[in-house]
Amino acid sequence: MVDEESAPERRRTSRAADDILSTCALNRALLARQMLLQREPLSVVDAVERLVGMQAQAPWPPYYGLWSRLSTFNAADLGNALVNREVVRIVLQRGTIHLVSAADVYRLRPVLQGMLERQFASSLWVRNLSGVDLPALIATGCALLAEQPLTFADLGAALHAHFPAHDPDSLAQAVRTYAPLVQVPPRAVWGQGGLARHTTVDTWLGADISHDPADAVPDAVILRYLAAFGPASVRDMQAWSKLTRLKVAVERLRPQLVTFRDDLGVELFDLPDAPRPDPDTPAPVRFLPDFDNVLLAYADRRRMMTDAQRAVIFSKNGLISATVTVDGFTAALWRLVRERRTLTLVIEPFTPAPFSAAVVDEMQAEGARLLAFAAEEGDAVDLRIGPVPRRM
Repeated sequence: MVDEESAPERRRTSRAADDILSTCALNRALLARQMLLQREPLSVVDAVERLVGMQAQAPWPPYYGLWSRLSTFNAADLGNALVNREVVRIVLQRGTIHLVSAADVYRLRPVLQGMLERQFASSLWVRNLSGVDLPALIATGCALLAEQPLTFADLGAALHAHFPAHDPDSLAQAVRTYAPLVQVPPRAVWGQGGLARHTTVDTWLGADISHDPADAVPDAVILRYLAAFGPASVRDMQAWSKLTRLKVAVERLRPQLVTFRDDLGVELFDLPDAPRPDPDTPAPVRFLPDFDNVLLAYADRRRMMTDAQRAVIFSKNGLISATVTVDGFTAALWRLVRERRTLTLVIEPFTPAPFSAAVVDEMQAEGARLLAFAAEEGDAVDLRIGPVPRRM
């Protein structure tokens, strides 16, 4: 990632103290925008759009992410939205699968397309495609996927019949990069299962994605990012999106924005009317799922976790663990363990020091609600606050 913030921008300035935002102030701003200070009565589509999508490379985390944010959510709400094509799963920010509204596919993918192509150009797959007729490959892949949804393995095998000199996996990944593909149900429908099968956006949603260069301008996406995650630096915006050279766009938007500094003197940008609650605003215990947005949206993640905690939450193989927040900051890992007909919520605090009695009571109450959401009919449920994670 290109660091486009020059050294002078990182120096503490002589601005008034009110322009310096503490880590706790940034934390509360994030929680307010992410519906984590209090649950809100939004629909699935409205919530997903407010969040500018939810990382969804695993099927079930978005369900828990919405459960933690919405006051009237049940699993069927998201499952039905997927089946009814109101939301889809598609590769977007950072080159990962995201859950977004159907409308946001057309707003986000053109802006991110160049980034996806650059990622592919630096991958091992592209080395296996020397000499391939790329337009013919993409057209063939889209025709195959329009006939029926396919897994990448099946798509690669079918493409290999047309392009026998090239590796099947690399052929499939090229189509995935250059032709926007959605994962189709029953994948990621609560209570169901299935392999990840794909078809084209055009086939699934019934409209072409424009290739007009004007659609690749990132300004509107930056403003939406700030609404969901601000205040934030240019590096934060780039970490969330994997877009580069955003400094130019931010400078173009500067007249519409307000600016602050963090405790290191880094310039932060925000929308003038976005919520920035008092840093002392109470923050409830929340159970955030694997890959939650708030853990992935910044280069500087101190507004949610310490560096030591980050080393535990983010594994070397790309997994990002589910976390419990206490007073707005990550304080533990959590996981669900099923043994026969008993579903156990296991909470692993980051430090051996015990939580206060009030925090334990709140954690148990919120955990009981989580178990009620996750349990199948007839399950017994249990909750354990266990030892510090081994990686600490």
